[in-house]
Amino acid sequence: MDLQSSETADMQIVTVNEARIDAAVAIRFKDRMREVTGTGAPHVILDLAQVDFIDSSGLGAIVAAMKQLGATRRLDLAGLSANVDRVFRLTRMDSVFTIHDDVAQAQAVYAG
Repeated sequence: MDLQSSETADMQIVTVNEARIDAAVAIRFKDRMREVTGTGAPHVILDLAQVDFIDSSGLGAIVAAMKQLGATRRLDLAGLSANVDRVFRLTRMDSVFTIHDDVAQAQAVYAG
């Protein structure tokens, strides 16, 4: 699972460099997220701009990544394609996560 991470003092951006988060890669995704977000900034932005497909296993993996951050850190999502956005809205997970249009918007929210 190709994830890239960059971090500032108060924000970590994790970019998913894959087209799909599905049952075939969900466990690898969870493991990599645990590795890259084990410690760090209070705000984690998951950049999903390159992801065009997500299934229930992928959704579960993202929820698991959020839970492993604990109560003092938050996971926001950014750059959802139309297909991925539809999955989050149909499953009402858009009420669980803060969703930003793109990483720049997320950065602007937490910069001030």
